[in-house]
Amino acid sequence: MKTLKKTLSASLAAATLTIAVPAAADTYIVAVGAASNSLQGKSAARFAEELQNRLGDAHKVEFYADAQLGNEKELMQRLRLGTVDFTLISSIMTNVAPEFALFDMPFLVQDRAHLKAIDAEIVQTDLAPLAEKAGLKVLSTWENGFRQITNSARPINTPADLEGLKIRTPSSEWRVSMFKEWGANPTPMSFSEVFVALQTGTMDGQENPLTNIVGANFQEVQGYLSLTGHVYSPTYLTTGAETWAKLPAEVQTAVSDVAASVQDWALAQGETADNELVEKVRAAGVEVNEADKSAFIAASAPIYEAFATQVPGGDALVQRAQDLAK
Repeated sequence: MKTLKKTLSASLAAATLTIAVPAAADTYIVAVGAASNSLQGKSAARFAEELQNRLGDAHKVEFYADAQLGNEKELMQRLRLGTVDFTLISSIMTNVAPEFALFDMPFLVQDRAHLKAIDAEIVQTDLAPLAEKAGLKVLSTWENGFRQITNSARPINTPADLEGLKIRTPSSEWRVSMFKEWGANPTPMSFSEVFVALQTGTMDGQENPLTNIVGANFQEVQGYLSLTGHVYSPTYLTTGAETWAKLPAEVQTAVSDVAASVQDWALAQGETADNELVEKVRAAGVEVNEADKSAFIAASAPIYEAFATQVPGGDALVQRAQDLAK
């Protein structure tokens, strides 16, 4: 009898302990290499906040910006390892599949409505499956923005003005080729290293969307902003393919819904910021000029020719994208 009581007491104690201790919440980590006050940083923060609200207390969403968990390249690897759940990947997606270099074609994207059409008709149908083969799941295409050129030497009106300037680019072979074609001396570099490179003169200039330029305070160490709008650079909300496959269906649905909502928000924010941030840069004492886009377009023909010959189906991808603007 005593043995039976002891057994019952132990069972009740175990049951009580099980009831008293709540199950640990699933934790999802959202991390970006971009500055927290850039549009990429703000978009990722909004995604993390809205996803937390959608999932409730049963799940925990943690957010890290400013390369706290690594730069873009490192975060891409963390996705594959499963130590980060969601990040934003921009220009270096061309290292995953060359077809993503479609967005490196100069002056291809006309406006943000055009971008949404390309996302729906080309990114999600053609490019995302290529990333998935490389272990990455592209969930949505968000705003990075139309890229402009800053430097410490002179206004850039035509490609000839870039002659000999040391220009930082992302780690994209197509961006490097573009600036070489235009006469510059391009050097790939992690975004987190750019401010110091500009400040010390290691680099003369760089090219980025205005939200990144102001977010990183490049106006403090640059004398000229040239509005070229030479490339619309998207950023892709991405997770690991294995991570996505393991997510419960209701979490996948929540992520997809929130991603679509933040896409619209980010594109609207980018359009508003284009006008406001030019004035902020000018107020910092930076000289601002409108570049001669026709001269840059004429100098970009070899880039399109190379894409058509070097990327499988490249010519057809460009044609499809251009048709979507109509």
